[in-house]
Amino acid sequence: MTAALPAEERRARMAERVRDEGILRVADAAAEFGVSEVTVRADLGRLEAAGLVRRVHGSALPARGGPREEPLERVSARDAAAKRAIGRRAAALVDSGTSVLLDVGSTTLAVAHALVDRAERGELDELVVVTNGLSIALALEPAVPRITVVLTGGTLRPLQHSLVDPGASESLAELHVDLAILGCNGVDDEGRITNLNLAEAQVKRAMLAASAAHLVVAESAKLGVRHLGTIGAASPATTLVTAGAWTDAAGRCAAALASFGARVIRADT
Repeated sequence: MTAALPAEERRARMAERVRDEGILRVADAAAEFGVSEVTVRADLGRLEAAGLVRRVHGSALPARGGPREEPLERVSARDAAAKRAIGRRAAALVDSGTSVLLDVGSTTLAVAHALVDRAERGELDELVVVTNGLSIALALEPAVPRITVVLTGGTLRPLQHSLVDPGASESLAELHVDLAILGCNGVDDEGRITNLNLAEAQVKRAMLAASAAHLVVAESAKLGVRHLGTIGAASPATTLVTAGAWTDAAGRCAAALASFGARVIRADT
């Protein structure tokens, strides 16, 4: 039995079990996670609403369609021009001599490449970057020693080449950095920054807690969108760097973020 797991971590493990084994029975989940069947059904309801599972009588099965996480390599090729623009603009906000937490993801990978470009031009030096992304670390390697690269601990998620819990949040708990640069799957009109994968959302929350300022990087299609895993809420410590086709939904979300004191930068204008 797994005792006293936080609700989001419990749901993440349930979703992973459904994905890996093809089925999760309510009774089995209740016994394994040490909660009631009522709680399990509520958890599965949240996962179904996020498109991660579909419920049948007494069990959950993998969802048909709906939002699904894709491999990093596939996502990196999508909206590549917008991601490059975001990467360049976000990297321009990073100062020499500072410490940065750099999250996993295709857009943060574009930030990593832009940081290397700045370092190779002699514009950036004595930067410390802590990351839970193996691809991020390898992308930053050409800029060593101008950029010192530190990997968190954690458990490998092959899909994103990321390090998650158990281990990742614990390795972040003793840190305090100047800036966290985070990717996400959605930012809604109430200022919530969210992610499709619950395990990665948990590590992103630990990054927010370990940083003085927050830089969120997201293409405009993610504005006005909400997913299951909450990372945090926009505040005066938050800057959003975005790019891509500007829709009414994106405009409403940007205005809402500004009302919470966050700064919104459109990198392609």
